Amino acid sequence: MDRFFGGPILPTLFKLAIASIAVGVVLAVFGIKPIDLWRDFLDTIAQIWAMGFDAIDWSLQYLLLGAVVVIPIFVAIRLWSVLTARGGKE
Repeated sequence: MDRFFGGPILPTLFKLAIASIAVGVVLAVFGIKPIDLWRDFLDTIAQIWAMGFDAIDWSLQYLLLGAVVVIPIFVAIRLWSVLTARGGKE
């Protein structure tokens, strides 16, 4: 457990408590409340999640749009190469 905390547990917890109080005082000076930080954090995660799905939707639309052109050309080229290869062997 000492390895996880980077030293003895009690002094480490004490240092964390002092640092938390100091940061809390600074945030209070700026009028930031803990619930605001938590709400903003959750909103940020939700926005990142939505952006990820928007990116998937965007890429899927372009994939389908390009596939409408590319797949028939690919099939036509493959059929042409198969037909010309058979014609050369006979």
